[in-house]
Amino acid sequence: MLCFCKFVFGSFPGCFFFGDDYSVFVIIYCVGLNKDFKKMLSEHAEFRALSLKDILTSSDGTRKILFMLDDGLVIETVVIPCNRGRTTVCVSSQVGCAMNCQFCYTGRMGLKRHLTAAEIVEQAVFARRLLSSEVGSITNVVFMGMGEPLHNVENVIKAANIMVHEQGLHFSPRKVTVSTSGLVPQLKQFLNESNCALAVSLNATTDEVRNWIMPINRKYKLGLLIETLREELRFKNNYKVLFEYVMLAGVNDSFDDAKRLIGLVQGIPCKINLISFNPHCGSQFTPTTDEKMIEFRNILAGAGCTVFLRLSRGDDQMAACGQLGNPGAIQAPLLRVPEKFQTAINASI
Repeated sequence: MLCFCKFVFGSFPGCFFFGDDYSVFVIIYCVGLNKDFKKMLSEHAEFRALSLKDILTSSDGTRKILFMLDDGLVIETVVIPCNRGRTTVCVSSQVGCAMNCQFCYTGRMGLKRHLTAAEIVEQAVFARRLLSSEVGSITNVVFMGMGEPLHNVENVIKAANIMVHEQGLHFSPRKVTVSTSGLVPQLKQFLNESNCALAVSLNATTDEVRNWIMPINRKYKLGLLIETLREELRFKNNYKVLFEYVMLAGVNDSFDDAKRLIGLVQGIPCKINLISFNPHCGSQFTPTTDEKMIEFRNILAGAGCTVFLRLSRGDDQMAACGQLGNPGAIQAPLLRVPEKFQTAINASI
């Protein structure tokens, strides 16, 4: 299995060295190394790996991998094959999530802890090792699993750097995408320190709606988020941000929303993914119909936006967008539904 050696001493803080097989480490450790260096390794380096707990296979070929961490907590990683020769691994960055987005099952868990850079990278390595023979080579990595990646920004940037480094996993930076719900200071840090792609989970066109379904908006308002992106992307050549928009029936899918979305993204080099809401236990929402999603898309496309419909994958194994995790008995609170949306929510119950 792939293991990481994390040095925490001297001139090597935060460095990671890794190999493809644990036995390789044993050989390197035992042969040809200075005695004092071997002693230093034994005292200051850690060798550990994720432990495979289970692999669940969806009817559409999506795989959900459950990994046990060394403290007994469990994370989930999703591998999504595509018939166009692309296979994506969706990695987690935290156990649970603190953002409490109202449409997301992971958010019901609250935050248990951040993942280390090693624990993040190992998900991609294990996916490559376990499933490449079945689903083809892993071509893309998305930080869209459990957690808010930029809430764990230091470890996420380290992990992304390892993934794209020529002596690491050697992915193209354009093929590694980090998603965020809109933590503005960390977003600026990421854009300044990483060449990997950025996805912003937008999901609303007004502060009223976003304050409700994405509480982070109460701290970093929609206008601040959009203006920060517009300003920061001026310094990134040939760089496009991906806006993700989960469509919730009667909440954010009106044609007025489509027109406001056009205005919000104007002047920002971007693509827009319209995502069907994936229901889960206790959710208040229902998916927008396919017909209305197509009409919404056509309004955006007619205004010159680059827009795609993203189909659900793996929902029969709770592996689709917004379905990962296990909230348990103690869950984050559901927020009060604004009065104007009570009818839409009541219709879904």
